[in-house]
Amino acid sequence: MYLKTIIQGRLEFGTQKSYEKVTKMFQQRLETYYKTDVIFKFEDIFRDEELSLEIPRFVGQVTEKAFRTTTGLLAYCAQFAVAGSIRAWLINEGGIISFETIEPASDKGAVQSFVKGRKLVKVKGRESEAIEALSQAIEKFDRHAQAYERRAKVNLLMKNYHDALRDYNKCIGIDSTIPTAYYGKAKIYILREEWEEAIANLEESIKKSIALQTLYWKSRRLKAECHIHRKEWSKAAFDLKLFTNRTFDEDNPNFFWIRWATYKYALVLNELEEMAESLKMVEKALTLPEVLDGVTQAEILTLRGIIKQKAGKNNYLGDIKEAASKGDKKAKNLLKTMQ
Repeated sequence: MYLKTIIQGRLEFGTQKSYEKVTKMFQQRLETYYKTDVIFKFEDIFRDEELSLEIPRFVGQVTEKAFRTTTGLLAYCAQFAVAGSIRAWLINEGGIISFETIEPASDKGAVQSFVKGRKLVKVKGRESEAIEALSQAIEKFDRHAQAYERRAKVNLLMKNYHDALRDYNKCIGIDSTIPTAYYGKAKIYILREEWEEAIANLEESIKKSIALQTLYWKSRRLKAECHIHRKEWSKAAFDLKLFTNRTFDEDNPNFFWIRWATYKYALVLNELEEMAESLKMVEKALTLPEVLDGVTQAEILTLRGIIKQKAGKNNYLGDIKEAASKGDKKAKNLLKTMQ
């Protein structure tokens, strides 16, 4: 049985000695143990000039045995690496059967400093320690793309936007397959209200991730928001349609934003004069639980009133009045003009 697999990422070996050792062991194991069960040939993935193993993105139909054998061999190669990460998915009918993250886990200094720093990134109040550990990883191996990306995230959290942007760019310059680096850059440009730059980076985040990842949909949602700011209604509608049609589990961070996306999709469809679909979406938004997503029930009621009026419905005024009674300024102003 053949299943869809996606594999992408990069491993850095740092020195000629380590690189020669890993390439020798790869070829030896390929010839001795695995033969035809490995997806990649030696020349497909090893980069002599960069002392690295690189898989920009492989998408194909393979057997489960080939997937297991290949990821096992890649994990063996990771023992010799000083930095990097490979992600591998085995998929059947849109569901993930297996997901593997392959990373160095040796006692090398750069590896240990990075592991320590990455753990500290998640601990509130220990940002300075995280930066120190990640900086040590970079000092020990200056092509450590993941360390730059994690350090950039900490700088972003600490509002050191200049330093964060510098580190994200360093990361991408070393390994252009890391989607979180583009997503992080986009968040900085959004804070600066530089929508075009934000969109360009979110497009890269989408390209470098897959639709089975949380990040993919976070990027779609933010991209839609940027298009709305630029009044690019058709482009925003494209992203919001995909987002609102997606089913998210309750523990998925994107689940929180379903109401926001539904309301915004209704707003965008209204701008596009697609009144029937716009009314359908705003009705749906009103049925969803109210959360702290920056949208009030009064705003949704105001939009429904506006849509109903444009669609020639007679009962639009009740929505505007109810929204005004809830304190919505736009609704209050609309009532004044109507009276």
